Amino acid sequence: MIFVNYKTYAESTGENALKLTRILEEASKSFGIIVIPVPQAVDLAKVVNSTSLPVWTQHVDPIQYSAHTGWVLPEDVVAAGAKGTFLNHSEHKFLNFEELKQAVVRAKEVGLKTLVFAKDIQELRTILELRPDYVAYEPPELIGSKEKSVASEKSEIISQAFEICKNYGIPLIVGAGVHQKEDVVKSLELGAVGVAVATDIVKALDPKKEIEDLLAGFKK
Repeated sequence: MIFVNYKTYAESTGENALKLTRILEEASKSFGIIVIPVPQAVDLAKVVNSTSLPVWTQHVDPIQYSAHTGWVLPEDVVAAGAKGTFLNHSEHKFLNFEELKQAVVRAKEVGLKTLVFAKDIQELRTILELRPDYVAYEPPELIGSKEKSVASEKSEIISQAFEICKNYGIPLIVGAGVHQKEDVVKSLELGAVGVAVATDIVKALDPKKEIEDLLAGFKK
């Protein structure tokens, strides 16, 4: 599976979010591999209504119905059609572990699947105690790189992360700098079940070519 993080790029916001989603859906059906669009909350409902792909949201907060101006209510994203949520991405980390724990709890309460991001092995070990549906190893220093990737630079840590995740029975996703078929092939060989990408697809001159290149890595 490939999670495609739309972030808040102009190329994946508003009408562009719908255009990108159509490209992802066509590629997903062609290769028979799950692709999960992850748009920003404001585009969530319209993306869901435009596709048969399982759509996730980029974040939810550990809150209930109440006075929480500017926060993201888990019930709201479920109502919009989200199937899951990112949590603890390096660009939107929780202030402390207790907040993250409560966010995982709230997501589970409303039926959202969770992908929780870890910046290193120590954080990954802690996150696994929360029993998310997926955990992602994504070193922040490689995010957005077009020359280096987690697979090329941190392969030994992916292997270590996989062994730790295996003990918990939780699938591993890897991300940060994933930008070519070889990154996918290597990640899968090391035990991951999928990858998380953003820049390589969203900012590409030809997103169709890029997503197809990554999906080809699952067919090796």
